Amino acid sequence: MDKEKVSSGNIIDWSVLRRLMQFVKPYKGRFYLLIGLTLVIGFLTPVRPYLVQYTLDHHVAVGDYSGMVTIIIWLFVLLVAQAAAQYVHTYISGRIGQYVIRDIRIKLYEHIINLKLKFFDKTPIGRLVTRTVSDVETLADVFSEGLAAMAGDLLQIVVILAFMFYTDWRLSLVSLSTIPFMLLATYIFKEKIKVAFNDVRNAVSNLNAFVQEHITGMSVVQLFGSEKREYTRFQEINKEHRDAHLRSVLYYSVYFPVAEIIAAMGIGLLMWYGARGVINAEETGITIGSLTAFIMYIQMFFRPIRMIADRYNTLQMGIVSTSRIINLLDDEEYAVKSGTHAPASIQGEVKFEHVWFAYNEGNDVLRDVNLDIRPGEKIALVGATGAGKSSIINLLNRFYDINRGSIRVDGVDVRDYALASLRRHIGVVLQDVFLFSDSIRHNITLGSPDVSDEMIWHAADLVGARKFIERLPGGLDYNVMERGATLSVGQRQLISFIRAMVYDPKILVLDEATSSVDSETESMIQEAIDKMMSHRTSIVIAHRLSTIQKADKIIVMEKGEIRERGRHEELLEANGPYAQLHRMQFKELA
Repeated sequence: MDKEKVSSGNIIDWSVLRRLMQFVKPYKGRFYLLIGLTLVIGFLTPVRPYLVQYTLDHHVAVGDYSGMVTIIIWLFVLLVAQAAAQYVHTYISGRIGQYVIRDIRIKLYEHIINLKLKFFDKTPIGRLVTRTVSDVETLADVFSEGLAAMAGDLLQIVVILAFMFYTDWRLSLVSLSTIPFMLLATYIFKEKIKVAFNDVRNAVSNLNAFVQEHITGMSVVQLFGSEKREYTRFQEINKEHRDAHLRSVLYYSVYFPVAEIIAAMGIGLLMWYGARGVINAEETGITIGSLTAFIMYIQMFFRPIRMIADRYNTLQMGIVSTSRIINLLDDEEYAVKSGTHAPASIQGEVKFEHVWFAYNEGNDVLRDVNLDIRPGEKIALVGATGAGKSSIINLLNRFYDINRGSIRVDGVDVRDYALASLRRHIGVVLQDVFLFSDSIRHNITLGSPDVSDEMIWHAADLVGARKFIERLPGGLDYNVMERGATLSVGQRQLISFIRAMVYDPKILVLDEATSSVDSETESMIQEAIDKMMSHRTSIVIAHRLSTIQKADKIIVMEKGEIRERGRHEELLEANGPYAQLHRMQFKELA
């Protein structure tokens, strides 16, 4: 999406940073400790050069061996204390980062699984994978290498400057004379690397989207002999990914040597001026101790400046990722608003009243549909592809929301139902069965602890699937692999039947449920389907008109409108669209 590239331009977006910090609130105690340790490290670091100066000027210069040993012991204690503080600081910052990204990832996934299907129609799955995995992972660096580290670097610079000017203002000015060049180089690097990193994030997103989509559709790629073309496209996308990374590598490879040269120039100027001062110590007051301390100060001073540029871009990457995540979390356009009505059971009455619906604005797929289904009634929806049959099922389950009109179940608008309750009362068997890479048990229960093995076997007996499940290694524990690759089409369809029936729904929807099975399997489960429909409101979508002749009512749809309704015999006598479909189908079979 184009809007992903917008966030690369400006300096830190503080509103986004504040939103990110809201996720730190549960760990604010540790965060305050992190700030405290940052202050401690910032003050301890510049103390070492001061102690070295004091040792050289007040102990070494006068031959005070015991005083020198005392200072060395204090230096050792200081180093140990600083190392311990640095260890705890690194550990806590990393720990906070991991806890925060865990919380964000959970919140993001929870948000995604509750979005309308319309969102997934428009958003590549690979892009969502990037948001949930790569972008969230980037946020860990904001805490380990970003906020706290940058604050510590800035504090060190301030404290070092204070020590430097306290020691000798002349040496300070000479040492800092190259700072404008360092700041200019840092600014140029910051701007260049910021754009490069954003290009890297976009390249990763595009790469994930392409790989996910084409691995999922590999059968289509191979079926039409498109391997070479898709390989060429992948090379182009991968080249963009490589080039984006190489640009960042180039900027790093230029900046850090330049920064080292500028720092070396500062030390060179310091040595030139300081050495003259030491030679004329009586006039200048510059001692060997202060010169040595300043060499240490200047090295300490330039290091955080170099690191700040890098840390800034780490922070910027985190803010770009956070912005994308927040945009997704704040996207209410596709959020499903659940009602509160959650009855323990329903009768199964369904009413469509003047329903209009379009997947895309201005292109209605349902036009003023009125449909009244009584509890326990069995209706069939027939019509050409694109007539709107599956859209009725999508709207009943609230996968999409209607544009006008109302849909009621037991007299209550479906938008007033709690989503989980509504869908629990509707059992759906789709033509395209999706199975997860997990056991048969999990694919039936979907992890629900309310479904026992006894309930599974009861539903399996009902649809005639017990024998084939028992023959599999492990039975219900058999792993069907991704999309049920280790099962036949008919076996996958039977599992979907069990999945729909195990919750004992009052409304049963069969969307081309037998179109993917052979004639022998169809005849085997047709009797089970009749049992499944018993005492249930049933809606059957079928191309094979032979399977719906016993329906209480047949609805004939054409271009989103209901053209005919009635029983099989009545519609044949009417000699309308249904009779025409019937003649065409049985002519093909003849």
